[in-house]
Amino acid sequence: MMIEPEDCQTMADVRAGVDAADKALVALLSQRFGYMDAAARIKTDRNAVRDEERKAQVIANVKAHARAAGVPEPLVAALWEMLVESSIAFETARFDTMRSDG
Repeated sequence: MMIEPEDCQTMADVRAGVDAADKALVALLSQRFGYMDAAARIKTDRNAVRDEERKAQVIANVKAHARAAGVPEPLVAALWEMLVESSIAFETARFDTMRSDG
């Protein structure tokens, strides 16, 4: 069970909370990359893997979420730039692998 930040009384509480949040974030990343795997399976054209319009929409969405949550937008935008580019690379590799497995 994750302790809420406002309930932390010690650095051990803070560290336990950070570790729990990190574990949850990795689980969410795993789910997100599952969607990239599904996209690679569903798309029929390798050129459709990179979609700059969708990338811009995703980053705009997370910046709005960050703003609403009080998280620094530039940080979130930079993280998502890396995440989306990594996702595109992952999806491209999966697309190629799925097509070569025949």
